[in-house]
Amino acid sequence: MGRLTVEQVVTVDGYAAEPDGGIRFFEAFGPGDLNDAEQLAFMEHVDAILFGATTYRMFADYWPTTDPAAERVAEPINRLPKFVISNSLDEAPWGDGSIEILQGDGAESTAALKERFEHIIVWGSLTLADALLEAGLVDELRLRTVPILIGEGRSFTPATLGSRRLELEGVTPHTSGYVGISYRVR
Repeated sequence: MGRLTVEQVVTVDGYAAEPDGGIRFFEAFGPGDLNDAEQLAFMEHVDAILFGATTYRMFADYWPTTDPAAERVAEPINRLPKFVISNSLDEAPWGDGSIEILQGDGAESTAALKERFEHIIVWGSLTLADALLEAGLVDELRLRTVPILIGEGRSFTPATLGSRRLELEGVTPHTSGYVGISYRVR
């Protein structure tokens, strides 16, 4: 069975979205933080990308036309197989093509993908990530913590999750104040 990594961009106080659902706090990233060598090295070992519908829409509006010379992660994002879990989307265009829509139970669809791919990443997709954490399907949690406090918002984990032990795999500080942290989920 493959490995599933959930990566979230979070504030220092642990929020992955502002109270209105926005992510304006991403502006706290420094120049080049989203294109750093650590992220590119990580992406070399990813075999597929999985989205919830909202994050899919955000990515599909930006990444297919992004210049890989300016945004180095655009190349792997556009090259890798992509899937979106949604019971409401009829189509999922991506640049000149489309990506596969998985309907039904998100946890069941993800478990089936873990049988097909060695390493899958889920970015954002808070509702989907909640379901995957609750189902025990998440193997690794990567937090990209930006140096900002917002005081309230949407946590990156569901309130019903309970206690889960994590094992630290690595910490990478950046001069802008952003910190990358990787945990293995026990």
